[in-house]
Amino acid sequence: MTSKTEASQRGDAGTPEDAAEAEHTPGESPSKPPTEPGDPNGAPSPLIKSGKLAYGLAFLSGFLYFVAFPGVDVWPLAFVALIPLYIALRGQTPRRAAGLGWMAGFTMTMFGFYWLLGMLKTFSGFPTAVCLLFMAILCAYQAGRIALMGWLYGRAERRGWPAAPVFALAFATSELVYPLLFPWYYAATVHQVPLLTQTAEIGSPILVAWVLIAANIALAEPLLAKLESRPLRPKVVGGLSAAVVIAIAFGAVRIHQVDAAVAAAPSGKVGIVQANMSLMGKRRNKAEGLRRHLALTRQLEAKDKLDLVVWSETSVVNAMDEAYAPTWYRMNVTRRLKSPAIFGGVMIRKVPDSRKYVLFNSALASELGGEIKGRYDKQYLLAFGEYLPFGETFPKLHELSPHSGRFTPGKTVDPLPLGDRNVAVFICYEDIIPAFANSIMRSAESELMVNITNDAWFGDTTEPWIHLALAKFRSIEHRRFLVRSTNSGVSAFVDPVGRVTAHSGTFKQEALAETIHYMKGRTAYEVLGDAPWWLAALITFGMAWIRRPGPSGATTDSNS
Repeated sequence: MTSKTEASQRGDAGTPEDAAEAEHTPGESPSKPPTEPGDPNGAPSPLIKSGKLAYGLAFLSGFLYFVAFPGVDVWPLAFVALIPLYIALRGQTPRRAAGLGWMAGFTMTMFGFYWLLGMLKTFSGFPTAVCLLFMAILCAYQAGRIALMGWLYGRAERRGWPAAPVFALAFATSELVYPLLFPWYYAATVHQVPLLTQTAEIGSPILVAWVLIAANIALAEPLLAKLESRPLRPKVVGGLSAAVVIAIAFGAVRIHQVDAAVAAAPSGKVGIVQANMSLMGKRRNKAEGLRRHLALTRQLEAKDKLDLVVWSETSVVNAMDEAYAPTWYRMNVTRRLKSPAIFGGVMIRKVPDSRKYVLFNSALASELGGEIKGRYDKQYLLAFGEYLPFGETFPKLHELSPHSGRFTPGKTVDPLPLGDRNVAVFICYEDIIPAFANSIMRSAESELMVNITNDAWFGDTTEPWIHLALAKFRSIEHRRFLVRSTNSGVSAFVDPVGRVTAHSGTFKQEALAETIHYMKGRTAYEVLGDAPWWLAALITFGMAWIRRPGPSGATTDSNS
């Protein structure tokens, strides 16, 4: 018969009570404070032995995360939001740690992504209860990111690795490797504090998150010392606090340097148009959508000479055969403009299979005079809404699901031309995926970034503001201006420091023009990409399976 201690060594846990009981050495009282992670004398017992209290702390972390996140924006909470989860995880089995991480993630996403319920009700037609169930399922999946972090932490800690670096490494790994339907990252909690976000040019939003994690662990140390009945560790607090101070100092220096580089760079005037067509209205009344875009553009052109005007995703809804599209767009749209333009369109291509045709969600660039000079096709498509999973590999699936989207992803990441300059273009939520944006920026030296989006799907909620907050990090990562034109808001100009210099409201027709600067140069993140984080992930998974070497060179089994 397998003993409880043997089960805990394998990472198996019967009931939570069994797991807690298995985590103290024979003859030791379960109430004894946990040993320090990595102590060769024995594995730590759970600091928080009550399951209800541990899950309550995880819930609190998730709620604080939500309140700190864009939309609510109480950003100082980012310095303490992870403390309850960090304390609850100490000494837990991998299974319990994963559950605590999942609770924090589920809480954060159910509150933070509340707008999913309205979207599902609008577009599915199902009753509220059914939509709430679908929302909960989606959020349960999204919560898996923090569950993965908890599981990695639990395994590595029980193999003797110290808690603080394990927590930071597991957090970074989960943000890097876990596939999300709606991407987000912890760094967004401080999107409005430029001093704290500048390290993104070195290591993407994950490095910004590490600074926040350092602050959380430093602030947790006095409380942990009291709970564990041990002395405070000044070196730990001092080292982590120094990391935060260094990051802030780096931010101050880089903001000054980047502002100076911007002032010396060539400038231009760019306009953005927000037509505010409803999702169904833009399809039912295509002429009205085009009329609004043209009218708002003329308002801008009457005030300033524009280097470029940017319209939103699928701003010209008419689906066009790609062979004839350039001529049609020039005759009916772009020759009526007095400025070069980047706008959204839909292309059709006939295919010799059961689909009969496929569509492309495209961005097109026109020069002065109206000739179409470039095209970029969206690559990250929305499942079922834009495409049927595996439908391109097995076209006959479309016969089973005839109403699923027939869009197909683009194949190149080439920038669009603006005279003798290059413009990197992202469509919809491509602008919140650091690795993908980096692949476009590395393909050619683009001097400006443009995003065209339609967030009308989500209504007048916090989602458009969250989207903008996440997108701002691309400006910092690549030290470029980002111009965002959205159908219903939030349209914005973001400078290379990540500051919004002008923005529209939501669900109103607006046209804005701002001076931007054309920037050049490579950043550390552009060169290195996520390679350092993949190395960190490899180390994290190694720690989850390999026991920490003991002082004498032998390995310690923190489960023994």
